[in-house]
Amino acid sequence: MSFEQEWDRHGQATGATGGPSPQMRLNQLAADPGGGSGSGTPSGFGVLATAPPEKKKAANTIENVLQPGTTKAADAADEPTKNAVKAFTGWDTAAGLTKAHTHWDDQVKRLMARLDSEKKALRGASNLFTGNDQLTGRSFQPVQSKVTGL
Repeated sequence: MSFEQEWDRHGQATGATGGPSPQMRLNQLAADPGGGSGSGTPSGFGVLATAPPEKKKAANTIENVLQPGTTKAADAADEPTKNAVKAFTGWDTAAGLTKAHTHWDDQVKRLMARLDSEKKALRGASNLFTGNDQLTGRSFQPVQSKVTGL
């Protein structure tokens, strides 16, 4: 049996008799716009752009602004909390404040670890991309020397 005959048989089985014959429609995605615009400016999907100076700037901001500021804010809560715990000695409020302050310290430690991790990741990614770019560039040197006759 040919494809057309089988197609007609399935069309008849679905009740598509009489009117227009069944038609095939393929589902598909919209056309991919491709890599870039050709003008040096990235557009669309599949474009990898990295900016090592921006990553370095962000890592420095974490190190010089966010981490010291977080430490300062965390330390600022220590003395007032200790004084409040002393003032409420013997009350359940003192125990609650102590528990809340312990939780606060734990959250500050987690935040500082996260900031440190992000800082290291930014610096690592910047170094990784730069290193890969340099390695790729060096791999083209033998081809370039053959083309230019050097």
